[in-house]
Amino acid sequence: MIAFGPVPSRRLGRSIGINNIPPKVCSYSCVYCQLGDAIKMQAKREQFYDPQEIIRTVKEKIHEILSKGEKIDYLTFVPDGEPTLDISLKFLIDELKSLGIKIAVITNSSLIYREDVREALKGADWVSCKVDTVSEKVWRRIDHPVRSLKLSDILTGIGDLKKSFTGKLVSETMLVRNLNDSEDELRKTARFLRSINFDVSYISVPTRPPAKAFVEAPEEHAINMAFNIFSENLKKTELLIGYEGNEFSASGNTEEDLLSITSVHPMRTDAVQELLKKNGSSWDIVEKLLKEKVILELTYNGNTYYLRKLKN
Repeated sequence: MIAFGPVPSRRLGRSIGINNIPPKVCSYSCVYCQLGDAIKMQAKREQFYDPQEIIRTVKEKIHEILSKGEKIDYLTFVPDGEPTLDISLKFLIDELKSLGIKIAVITNSSLIYREDVREALKGADWVSCKVDTVSEKVWRRIDHPVRSLKLSDILTGIGDLKKSFTGKLVSETMLVRNLNDSEDELRKTARFLRSINFDVSYISVPTRPPAKAFVEAPEEHAINMAFNIFSENLKKTELLIGYEGNEFSASGNTEEDLLSITSVHPMRTDAVQELLKKNGSSWDIVEKLLKEKVILELTYNGNTYYLRKLKN
């Protein structure tokens, strides 16, 4: 699905997601990714979908949501892979801005060293840059980047974007137990974030089933330590460790809603139940999709989630 939602976002309110990259084509294969391992890894930019088709689909989704009297806060590029791999990103942002809705991009920062990528991002109103660590060895263990990428180039590119970006620039650091949650690692990361002067620096932990089974959220004391270290050094720090809620949009087509949302946003059982209720549907639809193996049932941290099965 190219356009989905709106889904509840802890940072962006009610956001329509734009899926401009095929499933799991990415420059990283992060150990904590909620969508599993990358299917195709690359750092080369290319066009994956017809940009005019993306724009048409997004406009149709906007009309559908607004016609029901629902609010849209952002159009967010948050695909199944890395959005800046799309060589048409600048064109898409420029065209969609004319609709009068703010544009957000959530990037893993891997291609931000490129001038053309920074030029594309400059058109957005809100950009989130992933900074899980500033240590090369730790970065490769957590994010599993394409081998040609260099962390030093990426960190320099983030600084270059900050110099020319007029929107809201935020960072997100995903903490994984025993990988990047030590005091030394946290202080090094905080020092870099301070040098950029992000508008907000978010600390997140795995809350959905990760790509690798060994991935766990840090213990509470480590999360508290991270928050305090970041707060001491940075303008504004927030934790992203809670559940987003169940305010998913219901189009009336339950199967389509479930498949579109779970393709990029695993849904907890109570969220699925709320969606079924809004559409006047029964759990039989979920059982059907499970039997057809188009969605998967996963358990993580005591909660059951439903995720669309990706094509291999």
